[in-house]
This record gives sequence, C-alpha cells and structure tokens, in this order.
Amino acid sequence: MFPYRFITAVSLGGAYILSSGRIPQWPVPGFLAAFIALWGIQLFAWAVWAVLLYPKLFSPLRGLPEPAGNSWFMGQFPVIRALPSGTPMAEWAKSIPNDGVIRYLGPFNQERLLITSPKALAEVLVTKNYDFIKPSVFRFSLGRVLGVGLLLAEGDEHKMQRRNLMPAFAFRHVKELYPVFWAKARQGVRAMTEQILQNAAERPDLEKNTGVVEVGAWASRITLDIIGLAGLGCDFDSIGNPTSPLNEAYTCVFSPSRQSRFLQLLGIVTHPRIASWLPVKRNGEINEAVRMIRAECERLIREKKEKHARKELTDQDILSVAIESGGFSDENLVDQLMTFLAAGHETTAAAVTWAAYLLAKHPEMQDRLRAEIREYLPSLSSADDDSTISSSEIDRMPYLNAVCNEVLRYLSPVPMTLREAACDTSIQGHFVPKGTRIVLAPWAINKLETLWGGNAGEFNPDRWIPQSDHDKHAASGGATSNYAFMTFLHGPRSCIGQSFAKGEFACLLAWWVGRFKFELHNEEDRDEGNIKIASGVTARPRYGMYLRTTVLD
Repeated sequence: MFPYRFITAVSLGGAYILSSGRIPQWPVPGFLAAFIALWGIQLFAWAVWAVLLYPKLFSPLRGLPEPAGNSWFMGQFPVIRALPSGTPMAEWAKSIPNDGVIRYLGPFNQERLLITSPKALAEVLVTKNYDFIKPSVFRFSLGRVLGVGLLLAEGDEHKMQRRNLMPAFAFRHVKELYPVFWAKARQGVRAMTEQILQNAAERPDLEKNTGVVEVGAWASRITLDIIGLAGLGCDFDSIGNPTSPLNEAYTCVFSPSRQSRFLQLLGIVTHPRIASWLPVKRNGEINEAVRMIRAECERLIREKKEKHARKELTDQDILSVAIESGGFSDENLVDQLMTFLAAGHETTAAAVTWAAYLLAKHPEMQDRLRAEIREYLPSLSSADDDSTISSSEIDRMPYLNAVCNEVLRYLSPVPMTLREAACDTSIQGHFVPKGTRIVLAPWAINKLETLWGGNAGEFNPDRWIPQSDHDKHAASGGATSNYAFMTFLHGPRSCIGQSFAKGEFACLLAWWVGRFKFELHNEEDRDEGNIKIASGVTARPRYGMYLRTTVLD
C-alpha cells in the first residue's frame, strides 16, 4: 500500500530543513519546491521498489505457483480487466497445479493469493478468520453505499453486530416471511404481465401475449420491495412506481459507466478516497443517491423508535429486532439498514436474472420446473388470485430447490471477494506477510472439477436430486467438501441472510416460471461468453438481460 503519510511527513521535514539554510554549502530552495522535489523522489523510489524490485526479486511469496504471461508492469491486470470478474481465477484454479494457494500479480504488480482448496479456505474463513480482514480501500468503496454495517465490520465489533442481528435471521423467523415473499412476487408478476401484454399489442412481429422484457430491472424492483417489507417493515412500492426515489437511487449506484471504471482504476493507483474527491459527474450522482438512501433509513429508524417508545413495536423485521436488541446507536442502525437494503436486494436480483437466462437457454429444464410448480403451488396461472403459501410448500419441491441451488453454484451473484492479512500469518504452511491481498472466488471454487466432478462446468440441477433412497450426496450437489459451495462463504463471516435470500429466490422464481415462458431474445446469447458482465460487486449483464417472455394461461 502506498505510504503517503510517511512520504508526506518526510517531505515536510526535509523541505523545512533544506529551505531554512541549515545545511552549509547547499543551495537554499523555496519550501514548496523542496517539498515537491522530495515527495517526487520518494514516490519514484517507492514505485521502483513496490512495482519492480519487491514482487520480482524479494517477495517471500515468489516460490508459489502462478500464471504465466505477466505484463512487466501490470502483472495479470490486462487479462483480469478484459474478462468478467472471477473468470481468470476460475481458469487458473483449474489449470495451474497447486496445493491450495496460487500467487498472481495484479495492477502495478501488487501481489494476490488465490485460495483454491478446502483446507486453505478453512484456514482463511474459519480457523484464522480474524487474521484476514476486508481491505481498507474495499471497506471505503463499499462503505460509501452500504455504510459500515455487518458486512464491513471487523473483530469484536463484527461479533457484537452479528450476535444482535441473529434473531432476525433465525430459522423459524425466516420461514414465517415466506407469505411476504410470495405476495410481493405475485404483485411483481401482475405488473410484468401488464407490461408484456402492452408490449405484445404494440409489436405485431411478436407472438400473442409475448413481449421482450429486461428481467434484471424487474428483479431489482421486486427484491427491493421484498427487503423493504420483510427487512424494514416498509413498502417502497418500487414495483408500482419504477421512478420511486429509492429505486432510482439504487439504479444509479449499481449502473456501470466508463467514468465509474476510470474512478475504480484511479482508486487502485492512489486510494478510493482520493478518487471520490474528484468533482466529476459520477461522484456527484453517487453522493446524491447515498444522501437520499441515508435520509430514508433515518426516517424509518425514527418512526420505529417512536413506536418502540410507545411500546407498540411488535414487528419482526430486521430493523425492529435490531432496535429491540438495544445494541446499536442510531448511526450504526443507519449503516445496518444501508447494508441490508443494498446487499439484500442486489444479490438476489442477480440470482433471479441468471436463473431466467439459464432456463431460457435450457427450455426442457424450464418445462420440467413449471410442471412441478403448477402441480404443488396454487393459482400460478392467474396473478389475480390472492392465495398464499407456507415455507413447507416451497421446501417439498425438489426440482425448484435444485434449480435454485444450481443457479447459485453455477453463476454465483458475487463472483469474488477480497481479504487482507491483518498480521503476519500463514496459509497451508506458506508464510503470508501482513498486507497481502487474499482472493476468494466462488466463480472458481464452485466449478472446480476436483470438488464437483467432471461435469462441474455444466449447468445441471439434477446433481442436487437424490438418485435413490440411499443417495446422501445430492444434499451437497455431489461435492466432496462443504467448502466446494462458496456462494455464501463459510464461518463467522458467512452470509447472515443466506436462508432469507434462498427463500426469497425460490418464491420469486416459482412465480416467474409458473406464469411466464422465457426464451432467448438474441440467439447469440446462447454462448455465455457473449454476455458482457458489468464490473462490480455483483455479476450482472452489463447491457441488461432481455428475454422474450410469454404470459401463459
């Protein structure tokens, strides 16, 4: 990491001495000129050491296996930038012989350790999990949008937050939320049906009751409303009003652009804080969106606390449980809400988007799933019916749950995440210096043939279906280790909302497939390599996911 504080301090001290005339027979420069010169000299010396000498000649990690073809200055960054997030790591994990740790060089030859084996993952995520923290630059970048809530907290603060929030995600409580998931999914299907039928009337080239739908935007609106109602006890009405302030704020934040990619690269070179100070349009948009989101969270907290003071707070949403715990300040409650609003809807929306795409690509799987849904669940042929369901009705559907699990395995919503060694430590006996970046890549681990078998690279929901009464491997998808499925991570930093997200995903997918038939709009999309993935925390199609969608009777 660039030691700008040390370099600045030395430059200030050196500039003072040089400009004071205290060194005999030395020209006396101006203070500013001396400061700039000293700062530049140190920066150049540090760059030569950090970019060329240390990673290539002196690093204790040099003996680890690594990919070939490094750029002399940018390591593997040209390859990483050209491909979707996590894709190069998946190829390296598969093709480079290793014992669980692969070293590669990122931008400006910054060292990264890719973790590839269950034993190494267990060390990073469980046995030594507090040796590895989220990098400060990562925390700042995400913290702008998510707040410093459970996702970004570290150490004792993380333990306290997770303990106080666990009741909101208890097994029984989540199961009681399925009717909320179901009702909101139905409301979304009603709105989608209206749009499709209107689109069909305006497009004579399309079949009856068929329209072209960008399913990603619909998934975001529906999941935002679900997390609003089930998580915060508030209906944001993003389904009925796509121009609602909150929906537009998140659309702005998660929309990639050329300027956002430039700021991301600048943040790597310097620090994200410096990039965030630039007076450019993208920073202004994010700052305004975050102000709006934070103000909405503060309003919700204020209303809930007023109910709590009147002893009228009987809700069981995430916010109510957090207030009842008494373990959070108002500022920290805002951070928790921002975390669950953003992470809780964006990741599930990505999963639903990829599920619709994969089922459009595999129509025989879609037909099989629809048959099961219509056999077990009520009134999916009519969105006007107000009947509800329970969690047990979703849980008893083997193929629905198999499809959901396989989507989460095959195209994990979060393709990779980072850690940083908080102290000198080790992984699999390899010394890891403090500050080393650690890469955890679900897109790599979830498709390793050594863990999933020879068909690891295929989308195959049947791997989760027992082939006989004695088949115990289907519960894990046939994987040889619990660490083979990394979508929700593992250990103390695993996703606290895993059961919430899986229930929400299953209810929404059941409604979509039960009511609609999805087909590829662009035949070239049949090849997944043709779909450009937006750079960001979640893996979403850069230009949207447009599918030919037919309303079924």
